[in-house]
Amino acid sequence: MTPLSPELARLGDALERAAAADVGPAPHRRRRLLLAAAAAIAVLVPSVAIGSRLITSTHDVEQSMPAGARILIGTDPTCTAVRQGVEYHCVLARPPAPEVGDFRGTVYETVDATKHVNGGCRSLRSDGLEWECYLGEAAVAEKIVSQGFLGAYSPTPSVG
Repeated sequence: MTPLSPELARLGDALERAAAADVGPAPHRRRRLLLAAAAAIAVLVPSVAIGSRLITSTHDVEQSMPAGARILIGTDPTCTAVRQGVEYHCVLARPPAPEVGDFRGTVYETVDATKHVNGGCRSLRSDGLEWECYLGEAAVAEKIVSQGFLGAYSPTPSVG
């Protein structure tokens, strides 16, 4: 299941309640049901697309770190899954660019192959060699990226 599953479950429940309330021969009720179904599809289709992008390999996470932050270019991250598709522990072969004096707690977004923000990472050490990365809603819950920034187009790595 993706992190969006509870939202989709609530949407499905609401659709079922709307359908149960609209059972009957009245044409206006059928039209309301059709409008409710169209609204559900409008929300469901993008949610499934975002959720499918979150099913990620460790290699994808390793690539998404420097794609999200310029200071991580050339650091050669190696990541292991803590919770597949949600949380990854990453170690850098080389320290990040020295733009920050103490990296501990520093956060950067991660960017997928389609150049969209798919999560973010937090440095666990002052030297910036160890990071914990979260994808999707987990990155929002960890306060690494905002809900509105998740999924945003990011054609170049961030600076600063």
